[in-house]
Amino acid sequence: MLFFNLATLTPVALLSIAALRGGAWVLAALLWITVVTWAMDHLIARAAARAAPGTEFPSGDWLAIALGGAHLLLLALAVWAVGGPSGHGGWERAGLWAAFGLFFGQVGHPNAHELIHKSTRWRRALGKAIYAALLFGHHASAHVRVHHLHAATAQDPNSAPAGQGFWRFAVRAWPGSAIAGWRAETALRARASTPRRWWSHPYVGHIGGAITTMLIAALIAGGGGVLALLALAGYAQLQILLSDYVQHYGLRRATRDDGQLEPVGPQHSWNAPQFWSSAMMLNAPRHSDHHLNPARPFPALRLGDNMPVLPHSLPVMAVIALWPRLWRRVMDHRLARWQSAS
Repeated sequence: MLFFNLATLTPVALLSIAALRGGAWVLAALLWITVVTWAMDHLIARAAARAAPGTEFPSGDWLAIALGGAHLLLLALAVWAVGGPSGHGGWERAGLWAAFGLFFGQVGHPNAHELIHKSTRWRRALGKAIYAALLFGHHASAHVRVHHLHAATAQDPNSAPAGQGFWRFAVRAWPGSAIAGWRAETALRARASTPRRWWSHPYVGHIGGAITTMLIAALIAGGGGVLALLALAGYAQLQILLSDYVQHYGLRRATRDDGQLEPVGPQHSWNAPQFWSSAMMLNAPRHSDHHLNPARPFPALRLGDNMPVLPHSLPVMAVIALWPRLWRRVMDHRLARWQSAS
C-alpha cells in the first residue's frame, strides 16, 4: 500500500498548502500531478503492487475512506482559494483550478468509483456524496445500473463506438447516462416488493446533493464560489467522461448464435500498466479485471495477457483524446489489430 498512499496522499498535502500559501506551491502541486506522474511512469517500469484478494483490509479500505473525506474538504478549500477572498492573484487561481480539477478527476473520481462498489451502505453513500459534490451524482447510478450491465454495447451511453470522436461522445454520454441511470433506478424501484417513497429515489439524493453543494459554495465565497464550483466540477466531469471514452473506445461484445450478447470479458476494456499513474488512480487503469470482478478491492486488481493495452498511460491517452484526429491516428489501427486477433 506504500505506493498507493504516496501517489494519492502527496497531492492532498501539496494542494492544501498551495491553497493556503499560493506562490510556488501552486506550481509544485500542478507539476506533481502532471509532470512528476508522467516521469515516474517512465522511471519505474513495473506494475503497481497488487495484493491477494481479501488481504487489502484495513489499509486499502482506510485509504479509500480517508481520500473520500479529504475530497470533500479539498473541494471546499478549492472553492475558497479559486473563487473566494483568498488573496491569490489571477495566475495562482488559474493554477489552483487546474491542479484541484486534475486531482478531483484523477484521484477523487477513481476513489468514489471504488466506494460505490463497496458492500456497506455508508461507504457507498460516501462515494455518492463525492459524485454529487462534483454535480455528477447520476454517475453513481448509471455506472452500477447501466454501464456494468451494458458495457461495450450500443445500450451503454458511456461506451464509444469506433470512429466517434470524444467531443461527439461527451455531448451524448452526459445526458444519455443521466437518463439511463434514472430509468434503471426507477425500474428497480418498481420491481420492489414494498412501495418506496418518492424522496427515497436515488436521484433525489443526487440532485439534492448538488444543490446543497452549490449553497455551501455560495456561503463560502458568494457568487465567485458558485462559479469556482462550476468550473472545478466541469473540469472533473470532463476527465470522468474521458476515462470512460478511453477505456472502452471501439470495443464491442459479439452476438452469439442464440442471438444473445456474449458476457463482458477481458477483451472489452482498454488497460494501462504504468506504475505511478495506476497507483494514483487506485488501479482504475486495470479496467478489464474491474469489469470481471466489480467487488474486487483495488489493490487486488490484475492485468492479463488477453486484455487490450493502451499505448500510453491513461492520463496521457485522455489528453490525446481531446484531438479526435490524433486519437484516431493513434488508436484505430490498434483497435483493428486487436479485433482481428480476437
